[in-house]
Amino acid sequence: MQIIRTVALLEQFVAEAKKQGKTIGLVPTMGALHKGHMSLVERARRENDIVIVSVFVNPTQFNNPTDLKTYPRTEEKDCQMLEAAGVDAAFVPTVEEIYPEEDTRVFELGPVAEVMEGARRPGHFNGVAQIVSKLFEMTRPDRAYFGEKDFQQIAVIRKMVELCGFDLQIVPCPICREESGLAMSSRNQRLTQEQVSVIAPNIYKTLLQSKELMEKGASVDEVSQYIVDTLNNVPQTEVEYFQMVDAKTMQPVGSWDEAEHIQGCVTAYVGDVRLIDNLNFK
Repeated sequence: MQIIRTVALLEQFVAEAKKQGKTIGLVPTMGALHKGHMSLVERARRENDIVIVSVFVNPTQFNNPTDLKTYPRTEEKDCQMLEAAGVDAAFVPTVEEIYPEEDTRVFELGPVAEVMEGARRPGHFNGVAQIVSKLFEMTRPDRAYFGEKDFQQIAVIRKMVELCGFDLQIVPCPICREESGLAMSSRNQRLTQEQVSVIAPNIYKTLLQSKELMEKGASVDEVSQYIVDTLNNVPQTEVEYFQMVDAKTMQPVGSWDEAEHIQGCVTAYVGDVRLIDNLNFK
């Protein structure tokens, strides 16, 4: 596996692969890799000739400086995992390499970026669009792989692809979970052992219980209230929001017949760690 740290060398690597007619799969990550990331790598490996994984904590998508500072960074371990998984190139740039000057682009991402995470983290999705568009330009992938834990982000990236006219396939991949049901996340590294094994798994458990309520005839409002009340009663847990949305447009729904596919999206703090999860309800 090549570890590439500059844009120039990355573009050279890509040009050589394209010259040989090889397909490229890109897995963009912020490092602190876990089994969820590796499931994306495995899928990319199956579906492409060449796999490139980026490892870059992107400052423009953090609206909270403390969150950026405390985001886990494990570069050496990440590269070992990627090499063992058969990745062809790991792109591990510095902030200065990606942003030699300030990126002032503003993406008109529309309604998909204005709700939930977009409403609570101003500028977050514009920062995501900035870095992902840069990575797409540098790597020219045939396919790019994203985990469904960041469900809204996938809709935002699809919109960015449409705006920029990129010719590639966005491949959403299922959430990977611990045996407890906790969605795998780099942020889980910041949880205590008790929070990981006992407290945080209540997020997914509550989502599953709420789906049973829906199947017994509970309304969208009743299910939503159940989730918020149940999780807020768990020690060290506070819900920031729960929203039932149209799985395509990300717009809130008030009844089960408002959309063909409905996703329940939750963000909750366990201690001071912000966790997200989601479940398909219909």
